[in-house]
Order: sequence, then structure tokens, then C-alpha cells
Amino acid sequence: MPQFRLTQISDTHLARRFKPLVDNFHRVSEHIDATRPDLVLNSGDVSFDGPTSRDDMVFAKELHHALPVDCLYLPGNHDIGDNPTAVGPVPAQLPTEQTRGAFTSVLGEDRWHFDAAGWCFIGLNSLIMNTGLDSEAEQFDWLAAALDKAVGRPVALFVHKPLYLDVPYDAERAETAIRFVPQPARRRLIEMFGKVDWRLVGSGHVHQRRDYTFEHVRHIWAPSAGFIISDARQEVIGVKEVGLVEYRFQPDSFEVRHVRAKGQVDVDLDMLLGKEPA
Repeated sequence: MPQFRLTQISDTHLARRFKPLVDNFHRVSEHIDATRPDLVLNSGDVSFDGPTSRDDMVFAKELHHALPVDCLYLPGNHDIGDNPTAVGPVPAQLPTEQTRGAFTSVLGEDRWHFDAAGWCFIGLNSLIMNTGLDSEAEQFDWLAAALDKAVGRPVALFVHKPLYLDVPYDAERAETAIRFVPQPARRRLIEMFGKVDWRLVGSGHVHQRRDYTFEHVRHIWAPSAGFIISDARQEVIGVKEVGLVEYRFQPDSFEVRHVRAKGQVDVDLDMLLGKEPA
């Protein structure tokens, strides 16, 4: 395959009860129908509340299944629960083997790798990191084997949470607990990927679009396809808008296009939930 076209959507937060989010997904679907990439990736928070509402997950699957191209998925914190961490409050819902199993039973594997256009693509479940679950150890073993096979080819990693803000080992601030892959799993990941030709990490989670490079690795934060978060709730790091990301991979190179589907609306979370900002 001389080139490989991948469209990344993220943080769709789908549920039957939130029509504005469903409407935004339909606008994204129309864009995908018009552009016909080789693959669509939803990088997490596929559903609005997967741990307590299986119907949210099933509904999200139905909408993705109607897309004209194949899809892969990664779990987000709204799908299986959030990472435990030594920094900040304990999340209300921690990942369990049960919530992970509910995700995989509806949406398929929560980690994957494949080759295309001379590249190795790896998707990881970032929410089971630091959990001590059996699936966390299994994933690291699986990753080591996948990276052994990737030697000599450029590698693209996709996860739900960004690895870090600006540098890998910045001081662990309180927001690290919810916003980035937590330590010590982050350090272990970076060390493992340091053994291959790592060029790209694509993520979501923050609901802000961002694009920067650190030490030859380009970091792409996909915006939410569904809604934005007000400045009163979340500081500005990148660009607060709904949208998606398109990639075009060729042997030894890639291009990134930041896109907003025609008709997408910047739904505000507070307005969606009918609440005043916290």
C-alpha cells in the first residue's frame, strides 16, 4: 500500500439522550462518507457513560457501524473508568476487568497493532495503566512483542490520554491525575518506545486541539467530536473547538490535516447538561 489514510475522531460521548452530540456525530459521518479514508479510529470516550450505561456503548457502536469504512476503538475514561494515581482525588469510577470486558464485548479489542504503508500502528488502552489489573501486565507484555516486530519501521502510537503536557518528566501537578498518562506507566512507555523509530502519538481526552513536536515525536491532540469545555471549567491549552484529524501516511513520512466537519457545532458542556459552570 503506497499510502494509508486514517481519520481520527475522539471524545464522541454518544448517548441517545444527548441529541446535540448525536447531531455532531452525523456531521462527522457525512464528512467521512465524502472523504472515504482507509480507516476510522475513535481514540476514546466513545460513549457518554459506558461504566453505568451499556446502552450508551451499544448506541455508539450502532452509529459507528453505519460508517462506510472500518473502525477501530480505544477506551476512554467515560468508557471504562479513570486511572488511579498518587496525585489528586481518587476517580469516582476506576477501571475494572468487568468494565474493560464490557467495552471489548461491544466495541472489540482495546489494544491493537497493524502495518500499513511501511508503518507500524499501535493502539493502547491507557486507562488500565497504574491499575495493577492483570490486563495491564498483559498489555505491557503484548506491547514489548509488538515493538520487537516494529524495528526498522516508523511507529505511530494512539492512546486516549496525551502522554504529557510539554515534556515527559515535568513536575507532577494535580491535573496530571486526570489529564495525562500517569507516572510511572508514562516513563515505562516512553522507555519502551525509545527502542524503535517512534514518530507520532495521537490522543484525545482534553477536548482541545493541539499539535507540537518534542524530540522528533509529533504529538497530535484530537479535539472532541462532540463538545467543548468552558474556560471556567478548564484552562486553555490548545484550541477549543469540535472537529477531527486526518492523517496521510507514506513510507517514511506522514501529513496531518486538522479538520472541522461542515455543520459541526461547538456544543458547550454546561449548556448540554443544563448547569452553571463550576
